[in-house]
Amino acid sequence: MTRDEFEAHLVGLTGVLTDALHARHFSPEAGRHVGEALVDAHCTTAEALPRILGIIDAYLPLYCGAGSGLDTEELRVRSGRLQHAIASGYAASLQQRTRCEQEALSRATLSAQAAVARALHESETRFRAVFEDAAVGIGIADMDGHIMDTNRAMNRMLGIAEHQVRASNIADWTHPDDGPEVWRMQAELRRGERDHYQVEKPYQRLDGTSLWTNLTVSLLRDADAKPQYMLAMVEDITERRLLNLRLRYQATHDALTELPNRAMFFERLEQAVAPGGGKPRVGLCYLDLDGFKAVNDSLGHAVGDRLLIAVGERLSRCAAGPGRLIARIGGDEFVALYVDPPSRTAVTDLAQALLDELAAPVEVDGRELMVRASIGVVEGPTAELNANEILRSADITMYRAKADGGNRYALADPDSDARAISRHHLTHHLPAALKGSEFFIEYQPLIRMEDGSLEGAEALVRWSHPRHGVLGPDRFIPLAEHTGLIVPLGRWVLRESVRQACEWQVQGIGGSRPLRLNVNLSPRQLNHPDLVEETVSVLDEFGLPPGSLCLEITESAMVRADDHELKPLRQLADLGVGIALDDFGTGYSNLASLRRLPVTTLKLDRSFSEGLQQHPADPVDMKIVEGIVSLAHALELSVTVEGVETCNQAERLRELGCDSAQGWYYARPGPPERLPEAV
Repeated sequence: MTRDEFEAHLVGLTGVLTDALHARHFSPEAGRHVGEALVDAHCTTAEALPRILGIIDAYLPLYCGAGSGLDTEELRVRSGRLQHAIASGYAASLQQRTRCEQEALSRATLSAQAAVARALHESETRFRAVFEDAAVGIGIADMDGHIMDTNRAMNRMLGIAEHQVRASNIADWTHPDDGPEVWRMQAELRRGERDHYQVEKPYQRLDGTSLWTNLTVSLLRDADAKPQYMLAMVEDITERRLLNLRLRYQATHDALTELPNRAMFFERLEQAVAPGGGKPRVGLCYLDLDGFKAVNDSLGHAVGDRLLIAVGERLSRCAAGPGRLIARIGGDEFVALYVDPPSRTAVTDLAQALLDELAAPVEVDGRELMVRASIGVVEGPTAELNANEILRSADITMYRAKADGGNRYALADPDSDARAISRHHLTHHLPAALKGSEFFIEYQPLIRMEDGSLEGAEALVRWSHPRHGVLGPDRFIPLAEHTGLIVPLGRWVLRESVRQACEWQVQGIGGSRPLRLNVNLSPRQLNHPDLVEETVSVLDEFGLPPGSLCLEITESAMVRADDHELKPLRQLADLGVGIALDDFGTGYSNLASLRRLPVTTLKLDRSFSEGLQQHPADPVDMKIVEGIVSLAHALELSVTVEGVETCNQAERLRELGCDSAQGWYYARPGPPERLPEAV
């Protein structure tokens, strides 16, 4: 080609790389085609490929990445993979061409033995031209391994003079990184048991550096098929190997902290627990920083990143040692893998050492930041564990340590893991259960202490789980509260129980006085903006008087609420809806706050009435209940007692002036049709 033609050819190849760099679904295959095209264009001098890859690495993302919509890191990664593909395509094409030349060389050598002197001379001339000008290194040795001849490319690769190479033997070119198969196949070739082999082999240069090559050795036989010479073709793949190592490092290390990443951690963990791996035990510390989100939110992600780098450096120093690996597996989560620890205490000692290492403040941009962490520790025999189970158990245990206050470690416990998995399963199944009508309501009667008549009922929701059976509210209400599903669930409970209360009124249950329906209200429902509107809508839909509905809110939620949060309750109370302070005496027990709360009823917790079950009754409990009842009546509040289980207990509570009660002494919670039995 002319210079202009060659420049146009290179511009076209640049366009191919640019299109691949911008592709929505990236594939490095275009790089392989570019590498082949470079060989086809005879860009095969020793300096060509390194200079081409250097130009692409420096300028392709810089000048050709505009308009791709990709960030700089992604452009660099794609450029790196394209370089790898170019080198691969270049090497494959060059090797193919060299093999063709080798075959031509072999045919020329064999035919020269039988040709006339002129043909022999012409063949030798062609051989020397191919031999000396080849881009790959070529060497010929006899069957004893003595090197007879090498071309300029071979001498240049090895960095030594031709006479020094010819004075050596193949056996002199060993390297510490030689694989065992290299010299095994060499011995087989010398014995005539194979005709060729191909391996990756390093050579030691005189300057101390290593030359990595793709080595192909072929056996040349005479007319009687007797081995005569060994022909070696050496392709320099040092640049390609370094590129592979760099790509491998990027794939297995975290870009921010330069610690091993999740992929490398899992690779090491799976090796440790693999059957026959020879490692009897394995330990894992799963570490999560406490309050790291607050650092990002208040000081910015740049400060958070520098904090993570500092934490990674500290953890690396602390966990250095044989069989140990520190990795960042995402966000502010780190893991310390301890392969074959000498004892279980060695793993907990490592966890404590990690906490101690983080105890000192970290200085970032002139600020001293306190670092706290929660660690989940798993240790056990590899025969009983797999990688996913270990990480899951460590993760669950870490959150248990965080729930206990953080800045500590916790040991994995199978029972705790099972409970956490069960909670996760229930949480995941909650939406489908609500949609699939798996919830139902039981009603526990409320009895007037004055005459023992039926005053009303408390609605208690249950879950008929297809696998776990009937679950009480203590199993799923906290999960519903955490996920926000308590709002639609509470809405359903209110509507269904109000509908049932209207049916009781139609049936005449309760006599001339309408029954009171008690429905529990969760803290999240208390903060829901549509609470008043939805409650009034349900009452209007079924025609239930507001005075027949009583909403129960726990003492802790009620006392903790501010005036804004109490506004919906005051609005409902003004409409005539009763408000009961549930579990009174178990929370803040701030009696002075009762005056500001829109409460009509105190529900005394069962712990205050347990002392009244015995005979004679506990005098201290008698005084406490008597005082609470007197205070409530002075504030014009009624008192309902929970957990009444004996006749003596019921009689004492009636004598103390309690207004109503519920408990197993009267009736257990049951379906709505059983309520008349309590009359």
